[in-house]
Amino acid sequence: MPIKNVVVNCTDVQRSVEYYTKFLELRVIGEPTPERAVLDAVTATIELRAVGNGRDRSTWSPDDLQKGFRHVGFKVDRLDERADVLKAAGVEFKLDPLDAEGEVRICFFYDPDGTLLEMIQGDLQYAAVLDADGVARERALGVPQRPRFDHVAVTIEDRAATSEYYAEHYGFSFIGTIEQPHDKRGFSIGYLKGGDTVLEVFTYEVDKTSREPQLDVAGFSHAELEGNPPDLPELISTAGTKVYVDPDGFAFAVGSEA
Repeated sequence: MPIKNVVVNCTDVQRSVEYYTKFLELRVIGEPTPERAVLDAVTATIELRAVGNGRDRSTWSPDDLQKGFRHVGFKVDRLDERADVLKAAGVEFKLDPLDAEGEVRICFFYDPDGTLLEMIQGDLQYAAVLDADGVARERALGVPQRPRFDHVAVTIEDRAATSEYYAEHYGFSFIGTIEQPHDKRGFSIGYLKGGDTVLEVFTYEVDKTSREPQLDVAGFSHAELEGNPPDLPELISTAGTKVYVDPDGFAFAVGSEA
């Protein structure tokens, strides 16, 4: 079962539509309104929802030691060329293009309201492959003709517990790991695959911080998964969606209720 939709709150829907369609080639579905727009990202949709508060109201931090949502990742071709276009437009970067562990090229940058985005070029070469069929299905997706949604990244406390939960309730398969041997914090990344999408989970051996999800400020709001409602704490979004919060503070809705 895949990640079906990612909801991003924004202070100006039209501005965000222009950003995502220009820089990530997402395609508008239906007719946008000042309150909402839905964009096709090939393997999922990105839903933009209007909120009245700027990024200064958010408690989200770019420090990956903060548990919960970290970023939204897109698989791309021509990463450096795309990054140059972003830089020429004055887009704020967190990390310039570089070759990363797993033999991929990556960069990180922000959308107009502070949601952290990643572009990834190439197939990950996992340090450990735990589901060869899942890895084969991932690589079979090939080089995208236009940027496609790949993953939502989250920082968690216990990878075994997280992978077991999302496997049991939402059918995700733990397909592999990437290690970061030069990171003194004991940083490791696990990949939970659902359909053609991935939940990328960060673990660290050092202490982490927590935050309560915020559904009414600019930035990432929640993801939408296929499946049944879980037995987890509930929040209600500004659009009336029932959103659940897992033990690490990751917020998600389910298809039957979203």
